[in-house]
Amino acid sequence: MIYSALCNLLLLGTVSLIANMAADTLLDMENDDLESGVKRLKNGGVVAIPTDTLYGLAADVFSRSAIDRVFAVKGRPKDLALPVLVSNWDQVVKISKNLPSPAQSLANRFWPGGLTLVVEKADGLPEQLTAGGPTVAVRMPAHPVPIHLIDRLGSPITGTSANISGGPDIPSLVELTDQIGGMVDHVIETGPEPKGIASTIIDITIGIPKLLRQGVIPFDSVLETWETGPK
Repeated sequence: MIYSALCNLLLLGTVSLIANMAADTLLDMENDDLESGVKRLKNGGVVAIPTDTLYGLAADVFSRSAIDRVFAVKGRPKDLALPVLVSNWDQVVKISKNLPSPAQSLANRFWPGGLTLVVEKADGLPEQLTAGGPTVAVRMPAHPVPIHLIDRLGSPITGTSANISGGPDIPSLVELTDQIGGMVDHVIETGPEPKGIASTIIDITIGIPKLLRQGVIPFDSVLETWETGPK
């Protein structure tokens, strides 16, 4: 019985060791995947990524050449602006101006998550990013991959969906790779799959929130938070 118990302990120890080795290997693979994405972004590349809503195309928002490539990959008309993903409020302040006071209340309640805020853009943002317009759409995603990429890059990234412009959303990693894998510099395979529900988009540049697209966040909840926030 003692011999049998010792064998069981050795077996459990071996299984545990193998499991830990497998977990370490998976973590290394994930780190390699993410760091490859960071490297491509730092070099002005375009990376396909998962987000909490949909698969997206990521590029450094301050790289004009990278932004041009995002438009090319999507076949997106140049008169349509690109949304931006951030990892903290300071980045919102950096890329915007004249933020209304209740804006931070919206961020505190709904970020990270599926609410996109259209705000006045700061001077210095590439014209291509905003299609020459005076505003920029910004969101903090509830997904570890874009947050990691933004933090490692040290800059916000584009957050436009990865589908061809006007086409259906891409529902899976397999389809993402098949459709645009050859047109981007890297496809991130790490992290949870998107939930497939688009964000709610509101314009907060005109005094009161204006609903531009209904998504995962109810507009009534947005209005309630806006009205109870600081003025």
